[in-house]
Amino acid sequence: MERFDSPFGIVELTHERFSHIIEFHPEIKKLKKYLSKTIAKPKFIRPSKSDNQVFILYGRIEKDKLLAIVIKTNSRNFILTAYLTSKNL
Repeated sequence: MERFDSPFGIVELTHERFSHIIEFHPEIKKLKKYLSKTIAKPKFIRPSKSDNQVFILYGRIEKDKLLAIVIKTNSRNFILTAYLTSKNL
């Protein structure tokens, strides 16, 4: 398990969650080094539309690419998933 500082406190990334992420978004494996920076100092934070304990943290990877990290905030903050997007925010 890895832990990262965030605007919400410590956020955990379990081995199970990382395996899930790279299964569905294999490009994230080579971008893992950007996780801690994006979590610690996201460029944008957006709340989930369906769960008030879920937030999406965005960090710029390239001019037209963002790393999106979805976290659940509760007594134990943790990463649900991560993916690349070119969505303009």
